[in-house]
Amino acid sequence: MNKTIRTLLTLAAITAGSTSLLAQPAVKLVVVDMAKVYDGYYKSEDGNAKLRDAEQKAQEQVEELNKQGQTLVDEYKELVEQSKSTVLTAEAKTKAEGEAQKKLEEIQRKQGAVQDFTTKTRNSLQQRMKNLRDVLLEEITKVVNEIAKRKGATLALDKSGPTLFGIPGVLYADPAYEITDEVLKEINKDKPAAAPGAATTPAATTPGTGTAAPAFSVPNVGGKTEPKKP
Repeated sequence: MNKTIRTLLTLAAITAGSTSLLAQPAVKLVVVDMAKVYDGYYKSEDGNAKLRDAEQKAQEQVEELNKQGQTLVDEYKELVEQSKSTVLTAEAKTKAEGEAQKKLEEIQRKQGAVQDFTTKTRNSLQQRMKNLRDVLLEEITKVVNEIAKRKGATLALDKSGPTLFGIPGVLYADPAYEITDEVLKEINKDKPAAAPGAATTPAATTPGTGTAAPAFSVPNVGGKTEPKKP
């Protein structure tokens, strides 16, 4: 009798477990190439174009500062030559030497200004790029989730980037599970019409967020001016 009861209880437990397993939803996957979607998003193109424009303007400012710096260098060299001249009086050469020292200090300040501007600009552009990427990825992810839910998917995978081992995150996916083009169509449905004659900027071309360092210097001078006396 007890053996019969134990057998019935065991069967009941197995049946309950099987029912629980059957109640779990079947796994349905979808895959999306997030990198392709990001590059193809019209807001990515617009944002990158604005960043490139800001980078170009910053580069032009650096070039102007370098031009000013080179003018100071040329003036400094002329003063150094005056301090060495054999046709000038001692008083005139001493005056030129003092002005050369002041000019050198001005050059050093200009070099610092260029370096400071370059560093701040680079950091600013990098932060703007990060902010743009974060905002757009959030928008894209929202659309991916909506499409995945409409398809009844239980899991969405990104196949764009490699893993820590340098291999693709998704080795193979049946095209039937691919939603990349569908996501691109959805996120670009509100894309404004291009103005007549407007140039199209490739989405893959992203800002370099780099500007040139000071391009002027004083040869053979490490600190203070030391004109050679005749």
